[in-house]
Amino acid sequence: MRNKLQLILILFFCLAGVWTINSCKKDKVASEVDQQLYEMSKTTAGFVWYKNTDSLLGKSSGSGHAEPFLRTRYNSIAATQLDTNGKVQAGAVFPEGSLIVKELLDNSTTIGRYAILYKQSGSEAADAKGWVWGYIDADGTVNQPASKKGSACISCHSQAENIDYMLMNKYFQ
Repeated sequence: MRNKLQLILILFFCLAGVWTINSCKKDKVASEVDQQLYEMSKTTAGFVWYKNTDSLLGKSSGSGHAEPFLRTRYNSIAATQLDTNGKVQAGAVFPEGSLIVKELLDNSTTIGRYAILYKQSGSEAADAKGWVWGYIDADGTVNQPASKKGSACISCHSQAENIDYMLMNKYFQ
């Protein structure tokens, strides 16, 4: 009986150890995705600004973000879905590799947070449309991990008149 109890305890601790290791691996992968999104969002080189200008926009009436100012930029892949005025084309579906970064500013000079969408369908962090969502403070602190697949964001970004989750045209004519 004592040997049986010892065997059960050994098996229990082995399984607990395997579970702990696997949980850590998942957390590490998620934080690697968040770190990648953060690194990609920090540079503006090669990006096209919404409406072809980096001028700040005031927070829109439909925004769920707390920051009073924003500006949005698109990498060269995502920019293929902008018209000549720098607005998202009606009915656009952003191609794989598109990176869209919304800079959320605490005041007219300080970025407080990045809201990031990266089209990478093969990622474990991608939602049903292939987007990986990032919500990361300017200092790199993850506000909403990519592993949550935009669960805190999708309800707003799915509202009427969105274009592949983009709302810039709706609120910033």
